[in-house]
Amino acid sequence: MIAEIGQISLILALCTCVLMLITPILYTQFQNGIWLRLSRPLAVNHLLLILTSFICLTVCFLIDDFSVRYVAQNSNTLLPLVYKVSAVWGAHEGSLLLWMLVLGGWTAGVAFLGSKISAKFRSHMLSVLAIISLGFLLFLIFTSNPFERILPIAPEEGGDLNPLLQDFGLIIHPPLLYMGYVGLAVPFAFAIAVLISGTMEKEYIAWCRPWINIAWAFLTAGITLGSWWAYYELGWGGWWFWDPVENASLMPWLIATALMHSSSVTEKKGTIVTWTILLSIAAFSLSLLGTFLVRSGVLTSVHAFATDPERGVFLLVMLALFVGGSLFLFAFKGHKLASNQNANGWTRELLLVINNMLLVSMTIIVLIGTLYPLVSDILNLGKISVGPPYFDFFFVPTTVALAIFMGMSASSRWSTSNLSESMKRVILPLVICLISSIFVVFAIEAFSRNYSFSWSALITFIAVLWIFLTLIEDIHLKLRTKMVGVIKNKSFLGMTVAHCGLAILILGVGLSSAYSTQEDLRMKPGSSTYISGYRFNFRELNEIEGPNYSASQGVFDIYVGDNLRGSVAPEKRRYFSGRDVMTEAGIRTNLLKDIYISLGEPINNNEWSVRLYVKPMVRFIWIGGFLIAVGGIIASFNRRKS
Repeated sequence: MIAEIGQISLILALCTCVLMLITPILYTQFQNGIWLRLSRPLAVNHLLLILTSFICLTVCFLIDDFSVRYVAQNSNTLLPLVYKVSAVWGAHEGSLLLWMLVLGGWTAGVAFLGSKISAKFRSHMLSVLAIISLGFLLFLIFTSNPFERILPIAPEEGGDLNPLLQDFGLIIHPPLLYMGYVGLAVPFAFAIAVLISGTMEKEYIAWCRPWINIAWAFLTAGITLGSWWAYYELGWGGWWFWDPVENASLMPWLIATALMHSSSVTEKKGTIVTWTILLSIAAFSLSLLGTFLVRSGVLTSVHAFATDPERGVFLLVMLALFVGGSLFLFAFKGHKLASNQNANGWTRELLLVINNMLLVSMTIIVLIGTLYPLVSDILNLGKISVGPPYFDFFFVPTTVALAIFMGMSASSRWSTSNLSESMKRVILPLVICLISSIFVVFAIEAFSRNYSFSWSALITFIAVLWIFLTLIEDIHLKLRTKMVGVIKNKSFLGMTVAHCGLAILILGVGLSSAYSTQEDLRMKPGSSTYISGYRFNFRELNEIEGPNYSASQGVFDIYVGDNLRGSVAPEKRRYFSGRDVMTEAGIRTNLLKDIYISLGEPINNNEWSVRLYVKPMVRFIWIGGFLIAVGGIIASFNRRKS
């Protein structure tokens, strides 16, 4: 009965979508404000119905209702309680229901926090969000129903949640990622409403900017957490593999970053309006593309959900309708929003536009690298793989250029400026960061027996110091002229925190890549090896039991000279239900360095394959990522005059 309540709730939610969709039409027809006032209660009812459905599915997992096919496929009686809850979104059908729940939350948020925009404009936005919900509810009910029963006889025991997902990181990673992914529907709906109305009011873009910031911050946190999970859970010691599904989350993030900066120009100066609208459409379109890639079965990945071609066709049709329809509307009405105001000289808005171009270029690089192998396979041109060498070749220099222009924009002024004035402000930071970076890199080489000169480390230090020094100069100039205003300006504070986070992230990426050490060895209990000044002693091998798995656990002692610095215990787990074998890395960490040990396969004579890493500064990647997200959240609370 619980599953049937969840199913009925989904159908009723579908009905509320239809009603939200037609309220602006009825208002236009009858000119009666009651139709616009209906949009708010309809949005709340829609959210409550989706929430009811989600709770019903969660209860089915908690009571082990294996008559529900989705529960039977992704849970069993041995699964720990916390993973029974996270199993609700651990596979395709449930994760899509979570997608709908998040969209319902954003829709209700627009309905109740849209008092600064007109009721008619808000109603248009809610209609766009309703169309999106309608499409995905149809997809959920007819091709991906999480409440489908196994009849007439239900199994006594279920399958298992993917062991990769039986981890704390995967409990909170999908909700965070979806908050960002789905949150980009709000600026998309805003852009469509602007195109329908034919005008961009300053107070409207001021209202929309916090929504962009919050969605971007959640997406940042979700990607960062996913990277952290991949690092410690997959056992390969890396934090980003340029996997197509990873790229699917990175592309909307890059465009949303560009959108966040372009919307600030549009609000402050009233320029690049059509560009901001186009980015709003592109950001959510790339979110839909990511949904298609993950759920259509066109690619294989540890992150992918579905392999059903029927679902792929449904998603492809929705993608074509949403993206094609919005771009057609943009082509038909976008020119009416164009601004005639031009930047005068080397201004901050010009530099932000250049940064936008670089971010869009990075997105195109990732898009080509992600889709080209799929297109090649479809056209029977052969199976090819586009890996890290391609992305690194194009992405690294573009990132360096982005850091340069980001520093220059921080020291520039709005509206009026010139190149010579800007260069005077940046020449001292530039000289300091060049000299300091060269000194630091040669000092590392001179005082460390484990690290040699690295060009990538030098470029990293230059980029990081450049960002920090230009930020410091910007803060100094603002405090000197308007101290109170700067302290109260959440937008400026959030920008500063986010840019500091980016510098820290670049530092972690650059130094962990330049100075990491890796060894693949054959070891057995009692053997030792030396790497990067450490002695690793394989002390013993134990057999242990978990709640739903057994494991071979290796215990490794770590020495510097004769001093024991600690131990780590990597595992090779064997899960009872699905007989899956998984690697659980052992990691000893401090702020400056990770020691990472992964236990491979048994070989012979009690020998095991072992992978050892010493990874300096790798933690700075995730510290920087979360600081970026925090900066976005802070900026969203800035008080705006509108």
